[in-house]
Amino acid sequence: MSPELLQAAAADNRWAVIAPEIALGCLALFLLVLEIFLPKKRHAVIPTLAIAGQIGLLIGLLFNFQGPYLGTESFNGLLRHTQESQFMRVFFLLSSILVSILGVVALAKQKMPRIEFFHIVMVVSAAMMLLTQSNHFVLFFVALETITVGFYILVAYFRTSPLSLEAGLKYLISGALSSAILLFGIVLLYGVAGNPTLLGFTTESMNFDALRVFLELNPNNFLASVGIVFVLAGVAFKIGAVPFQIWIPDVYQGAPTPVTAFLAVASKAAGFGVLLILTQNVFGAYAWLTIPVLSLMAGATILFGNLAALTQHNVKRLIGLSGVSHAGYLLIGVIAAVTQPLAIGAIYFYLFAYLLASFAVFGVMTHVAGDNDADQDLEHYSGLGKTHPFLGAVLAIGLGSLAGIPPLAGFMGKLFIFIAAFKAELYALLAIAIVGVVVSIYYYFGWIKAAFFETWTAPVLEGETDTRPARTPVGLMAGVTLATLAVASIVLGFYQGSLGEWLLTK
Repeated sequence: MSPELLQAAAADNRWAVIAPEIALGCLALFLLVLEIFLPKKRHAVIPTLAIAGQIGLLIGLLFNFQGPYLGTESFNGLLRHTQESQFMRVFFLLSSILVSILGVVALAKQKMPRIEFFHIVMVVSAAMMLLTQSNHFVLFFVALETITVGFYILVAYFRTSPLSLEAGLKYLISGALSSAILLFGIVLLYGVAGNPTLLGFTTESMNFDALRVFLELNPNNFLASVGIVFVLAGVAFKIGAVPFQIWIPDVYQGAPTPVTAFLAVASKAAGFGVLLILTQNVFGAYAWLTIPVLSLMAGATILFGNLAALTQHNVKRLIGLSGVSHAGYLLIGVIAAVTQPLAIGAIYFYLFAYLLASFAVFGVMTHVAGDNDADQDLEHYSGLGKTHPFLGAVLAIGLGSLAGIPPLAGFMGKLFIFIAAFKAELYALLAIAIVGVVVSIYYYFGWIKAAFFETWTAPVLEGETDTRPARTPVGLMAGVTLATLAVASIVLGFYQGSLGEWLLTK
């Protein structure tokens, strides 16, 4: 390559574009440096500094939301910067902050290294931010594997718990399998697009723009079709869609509760972020293939998630299976987005409402859980509304929003998705989704019933101790966070304001 071409390539590496990711990575490294140089008795301040630093980054990102690089590409086509990717950056940074706050509560009950937890959470969040800006399969795969490797560690973080180690092993196996399937699909697309005997031959067949042009010129290629199906299957593993959801109940139960929240919200959102990029910007010419595949997946996902959650008594497994059903609703939005641009904004709004409700519920779970984080049953919530009315109220609001009860934000999220599906004439999927919502009310309200209404529990006999874990007192930071999430779920249900206007005009 000539010096001129090298200089031109280097000139396109605009590092200021990824300043938030660089700052988050530097903050993560700074935590490790502090752990080395600060006296051990001062280590308790490091998590607070981590949370404060992330809040500062979030404020800076919000102030620079309409940055000068929107609508452009950088790093020689590896990254594309859009308003949607900016929204997902804010989403992942907010998720990282909330996971860190829950981590402070959960780690206080364990004799585990603490600083490394916050370090890995921030590295994974930075990778998610890059993933949803990817415009090239190389960056796409590297960012996705960075996220996956980070979760391998986080899922098995409570290494003294057999269930946490089991969850880590199962996530490792399923993650490796999904990566292999995804990589095989990418290789097929790379090989087909680089075939000089086909129309649109390109040496840049890993670039999304070049691949889109090739697929438009070859809309019925068999190997390209197989590659697309394998790529969709790899992404389906990440979002927990049927038939690739088998890992979710065990992994969600065994993982530390903050990590379960991270998987349920941020990892799922990252999967849907890239799924939208692929279906909208790359595989558009193969809608004849992607729509039927995703439609079958969406219907089965909604039905399986809701029906399987009905019999669950461990709340971590219940919330995991309910998350499977939410993936189905979001898949309907992805399918509708092929013909209805309104659905794109509906998906982002749904994800934000899901973040508020899910972290509210997981925040309560973190406080109710004992030393054995994996052992969280419905009976542990008996009397919660009476003994801890604040936690009970936050739990009811979070579960109500997840169930789609008006006037909470979750109801509006489902409503926007359903409107987009109706306009796209997805009547069969819409009927399945409505049935799923009705079924979900049973197990969500069963959880609320356990917290607010008298239910029979085995009496504690003389000389015995109550086997239910003691509930963790709510600290100032956690209390403010939970209150904010609950209030935001209510306010966003009544008034979407500029957020709803911006999202629904996408």
